[in-house]
Amino acid sequence: MPASALMVLATFLFATMGVCVKLASSLYGTGEIVFYRGLIGATMLFIVSRVRGGTLRTGVPGMHFWRSLTGVTALCMWFYSIGNLPLATSMTLNYMSSVWMALFLIGGAVALGTTRVDGKVVGTILLGFGGVALVLRPTIDQQQLWHGLVGLISGMISATAYLQVTALGRAGEPEYRTVFYFSLGGVVAGAGMTLLNDGFHAHTWKGAGLLIAVGLLATTAQLLMTRAYATGRTLVNASLQYLGIAFAFGYGVLLFDDPVTWMALAGMALIIGAGVAATMLRTKVTNKTDTTIMNET
Repeated sequence: MPASALMVLATFLFATMGVCVKLASSLYGTGEIVFYRGLIGATMLFIVSRVRGGTLRTGVPGMHFWRSLTGVTALCMWFYSIGNLPLATSMTLNYMSSVWMALFLIGGAVALGTTRVDGKVVGTILLGFGGVALVLRPTIDQQQLWHGLVGLISGMISATAYLQVTALGRAGEPEYRTVFYFSLGGVVAGAGMTLLNDGFHAHTWKGAGLLIAVGLLATTAQLLMTRAYATGRTLVNASLQYLGIAFAFGYGVLLFDDPVTWMALAGMALIIGAGVAATMLRTKVTNKTDTTIMNET
């Protein structure tokens, strides 16, 4: 299957997972959803590693710890925002991670003296945050500003997690191993959050089905997206990834009667534009940095 088709399917599965998380949030706490999502994911990745003849042993446990810590924190905040915001709003805020990542990478490159900040970078960041202001504006009237801020911060922390995933890849860690330890982190964090609150709830057929769906959809989408990035063009994949916002918007209107406002639509468009531009700038800076390092060596 072409990389572009894999990416489109992955974004659809992630948006569908968001629907299941939103429905499950009325039956379970955020910690419980994170726990079962991690448990199912870890089980699936254990099976994948066995089928591939791989191993889950790692020589960089510290890197996996920090990646799991940031990734699970972002996941918990994202699931919390999904349960309390319109689905498309929560998805959009989390997708701000591309803008945050560009800011982190370009800032790091500037600190190393390999590039300088120009107007394009500033414009991209302002464009992204302008979109956030428009997306959040409809939710402020509903006293949901806190939930919006949680969703925004989840995107920022996700950016740091993605950078750590890149570092793990450069260290030679296969993706299934990285996702496995991330899933284990979700099991531990989810169990801790649940036990500190109301404890685990009894299951119904509906609830159990939603939890299983969250785990299966999320893990399958991660594997598809990983394959797409490994075989396709980064910029094309990153652009197609934003289809997840469109899928989530459609789900929200059809299933949850989410309001359709011009400000929300304009904000989503700005964030998508900022995300694509950020990916282009990030790729340019990364290539320039790699070329500089090669020339110096």
